[in-house]
Amino acid sequence: MLRSLFSAISGLRNHQVMMDTVGNNIANVNTTGFKSARVTFADIISQTVRGGTAPSGNLGGQNPMQVGLGVQMGTIDTMIAQGNLQSTGRPADLALQGDGYFVLSDNAASPTYSFTRDGNLELGLPAGGGAGARPLLHAATGLHVKGWVPPQAAGTADTGTAPATDMTIPATSGGVAVSSFQVDANGIVSLILANGTQVNNYAQLAVATFPNAEGLARGGNNLFATTVNSGAASYNGAAVNGRGSMAAGFLEMSNVDLAKEFSNLIIAERGFQANSRVITASDEVLQDLINIKR
Repeated sequence: MLRSLFSAISGLRNHQVMMDTVGNNIANVNTTGFKSARVTFADIISQTVRGGTAPSGNLGGQNPMQVGLGVQMGTIDTMIAQGNLQSTGRPADLALQGDGYFVLSDNAASPTYSFTRDGNLELGLPAGGGAGARPLLHAATGLHVKGWVPPQAAGTADTGTAPATDMTIPATSGGVAVSSFQVDANGIVSLILANGTQVNNYAQLAVATFPNAEGLARGGNNLFATTVNSGAASYNGAAVNGRGSMAAGFLEMSNVDLAKEFSNLIIAERGFQANSRVITASDEVLQDLINIKR
């Protein structure tokens, strides 16, 4: 009886984690660039009541007899499938179509790099105020967007060295005020001047890829960080080596499938309910044993 109690308790505990995961997916259904998670289960261990035997003489062999002792979490996987794009018409909103991630960092002496699919960017104030160059920032965190000024040469190979340059939009170019900027599918930044002319190939946004993107760790604020199982980041421009293209005026939406999540919610709820019934049944059997002698 005690085995069934402990097995059912493990079922309750792990189905609760499944419900937590599904609930988090549903909560983030409108989170920009959010990647949903999936829970899988694995059995814990099986107690061997009798080992298997080989055929001998006129008798056949016997299979082992084992009693399972419950369930445990197998994995909580990050589903990195592409989310749908939503048009915003805002030039600083960028979406990646492909396997890449925007590269962000702080401005510390030894910067910490983060990665995101959230292309909700904004222009910050010039350093120290005034009318200087305005940094391009990740709106949710204020982290600096990284890239190269000027853009990388065509055919430049991937590199494991993170770009150290903060993307900035200058106040003037050639003595003419900069009124706006635009980003093309390759992540190349061009400046639009107040007199209507355009300065092409001013800079390029960096895009990172990973050997195992599912191994990235979630850091909150739509950020990811590398782990020993994600592999080191590889840097280049968009549209290079599977990084995909960049779409200005769009944001990537969450890849949460609500129909699937509500189905998973029912599955988790019924699994939790079934395990609670096992506990009730085991308790009733134990109560009957206690009542045998009165």
